[in-house]
Amino acid sequence: MTPQDRLAVTSAPISEVIAGRWSPRSFDVDVEVPEEKLTAALEAARWAASASNTQPWRFIVARRGTPQHERVVEHLLGFNQLWAVTAAVLIVNVAETVTEDGTERRWAEYDLGQASATLALQAHKDGLHVHQMGGFDPEGLRTEFSLDERFRVVSVTALGYLAAPDALPDEKLRAREVAPRERKALDEIVLVNA
Repeated sequence: MTPQDRLAVTSAPISEVIAGRWSPRSFDVDVEVPEEKLTAALEAARWAASASNTQPWRFIVARRGTPQHERVVEHLLGFNQLWAVTAAVLIVNVAETVTEDGTERRWAEYDLGQASATLALQAHKDGLHVHQMGGFDPEGLRTEFSLDERFRVVSVTALGYLAAPDALPDEKLRAREVAPRERKALDEIVLVNA
């Protein structure tokens, strides 16, 4: 399977970086992510847009082979533990939902989403792949990394180099890895287009 095999079929021309981005589960366990590429992805996230430029995102970066990586894997749920353990990097995505003085940051999770998406696009541009996960124990991760109550663990990002689908330990995972990419049609997601 080549990156061209996974290009999105779109109803209008879009950037190849966006069309080529997808969420694999099979990561190469023999290749580490160069620090400059990881730093570039985090730098891209740093420059994402945020409400009133509050930048409420925080990241816990755990490289494969470290105790921190193992600690993140321990808090993944179900089949996510089967495949995400092979990712070169696991990034815990955290939103600061309340400031130190108690002011609510209503858009913090939205802003974190923008930062995470920007990180994913930069990583893809640099030949990496990411897979965002919601299947994890947020309270367990918040406790594990001693995060204050004002921080909310929102998602976990697996990041690394692509491996062949047959490297996955489960037939269902292998089938999902090669399944056709699908999205709802534009007329299903655009509620008003006046």
